Amino acid sequence: MAEDTTVKREPQYVGFWKRVFASIIDTLILVVVIGLIVVAVYGMQYVRLSSEGKTLMFDLLVQGLLPALAVIVFWRYRGATPGKMLISAKIVDAETFGTPSTGKLIGRYFAYIVSCIFMLGFIWIAFDKRKQGWHDKLAGTVVIQDEDD
Repeated sequence: MAEDTTVKREPQYVGFWKRVFASIIDTLILVVVIGLIVVAVYGMQYVRLSSEGKTLMFDLLVQGLLPALAVIVFWRYRGATPGKMLISAKIVDAETFGTPSTGKLIGRYFAYIVSCIFMLGFIWIAFDKRKQGWHDKLAGTVVIQDEDD
């Protein structure tokens, strides 16, 4: 019987600057999509209105819930947002390197709040040996180069 001589190597973790680039791409996409939705519902007057004619529920839905849902759905079914896909990166479970559970991904999204404290959780990526931000550490995820691309 032949021995398995394949060596399991550590994945390549995606660093700070690549993740910043991916985040910028994702933000631009969200701004365009949200802008189109808002203009479709309110017309160009939305941009000129202070608070008159706007509804809190609509703003919460379009600027809060829909982006959160979109991000989590992309993470769940594609392993990455469009920005991360552009740089051939994906989010995986930190222990198994497999697909994280939906619960972990939802937790990761809300852990961004912790990473936003003075932006330290994001800056941490630059210094961490596995390139994990605080949100990754809290959720038990890492971002690696996608070898399938």
